[in-house]
Amino acid sequence: MNSGEMSLAAHSGEFHDIAEALTGMGLLRVGEQFTLERLSGGVSCDVYKVESGPRPPIVVKRALPKLRVAIDWRAPPERAMTEVAWLKLVAGINAHWVPKVLGEDRRRHLFAMEFLAPDSFPLWKAELAAGRIDEDFASSVGTALAKIHAATAGRDEVANSFANGPQFYALRLEPYLLFTATRHPDLANAIRTVAAEIANSGIALMQGDISPKNILCGANGPVFLDAETACFGDPAFDLAFCLNHFLLKTAWRPQWSENYARAFSAMHASYAAGVTWERPEALDRRATRLLPMLLLARVDGKSPVEYITSEPDKAFVRTSARAMIEQPPESLDELARRYFAGSR
Repeated sequence: MNSGEMSLAAHSGEFHDIAEALTGMGLLRVGEQFTLERLSGGVSCDVYKVESGPRPPIVVKRALPKLRVAIDWRAPPERAMTEVAWLKLVAGINAHWVPKVLGEDRRRHLFAMEFLAPDSFPLWKAELAAGRIDEDFASSVGTALAKIHAATAGRDEVANSFANGPQFYALRLEPYLLFTATRHPDLANAIRTVAAEIANSGIALMQGDISPKNILCGANGPVFLDAETACFGDPAFDLAFCLNHFLLKTAWRPQWSENYARAFSAMHASYAAGVTWERPEALDRRATRLLPMLLLARVDGKSPVEYITSEPDKAFVRTSARAMIEQPPESLDELARRYFAGSR
C-alpha cells in the first residue's frame, strides 16, 4: 500500500479497516485525513506508520494468519494481544525497554504503539551487519533480558496470563525445531526431546523472538519489539535464540568474527550475572543444548535466515550445528570457542 493523504471514507478494504480501528481507539477523528506507509514487518505481520496533522506518528501492527514464507506456516492471529500484554508487562519493569502501547483492537487483531524514529533508535541487526559491533550494547541486552526473566520467574499470575502453548508451538517449536528434525532424521530424537522439554517447562516468561531484528538501540539501552511469541516457559530459549545471531552473522561476515565472538561473550556474561531464579549453570546447560538446534533451523527450518544464501555458508552452518548436536559442548563458553575457532 502506498503512502499518501487519504480520507477515512474514501477507501475500502484494509485501509478502511485500519482507519476504523484507529478511530475506535481515539487515535483518529472521523473523517480525518492521514498518511499510511507500509513498514518492514517481517514474515508474520503487517506494520504501518500512520501520520495525521501535527500529531506524532504512530505504528499500527496487525498479525497475519498465514506467514510470508515459502513453506505453509500458519499461526493464530490472536497473538497480537499476547504482544500487547508482554509490552505492557515489560513497561512496568522498565518503560525504556519497550515502545508505548497506544491502543488495541482485539477483533481485528491489531494494535497501535508509538513510533521510534530510526535516526534515534537504529536497528541492532543493521548495526551488526555493518560491522558496528558494540560489546557494551550486547551486554545491556543480556542485563535487560535477565531482569525481565527474573521479574516473571515463578509467578503464577504471569504463567496464567501467558499460557500460550499452542501459539508458541505454531510459531517456534514446530517451524524451528520439529520441522528441522524431519530434515535430519538422525538427529530427530535429540531435537524432539529438547522441544518437548521446552513445551513442558514453566520457569519464566519467554519473549520468544529476542533477535537483533527486533531490538532497537536506544539512548537508555535496548528497546524490544515483536513479542507475539511470548509464552511462559524456559528463559533459556530467549538467551539461545539471541546468541544464535552472533553465530549466523559470523558465517555471513567472517571478517568480523572476533567482534561477534566478543559480543556473544558480553551478552552471555551479563545475562548469567542476572540469573537469580535458578542455578546459572543449569540454565547454561539447557541453552547450550538448544543453541546448535536453532542454528541448524536457520538454514533448514521453515524460517531460514535471509542473508545466508551461498551454499558454502549454509554448509558451514549446517556442519557446525550438526557437530555440536552430535557431541554437545559442556557450556556456552565451550560452544563459542568451538564455533568461532572453526569460522576462521
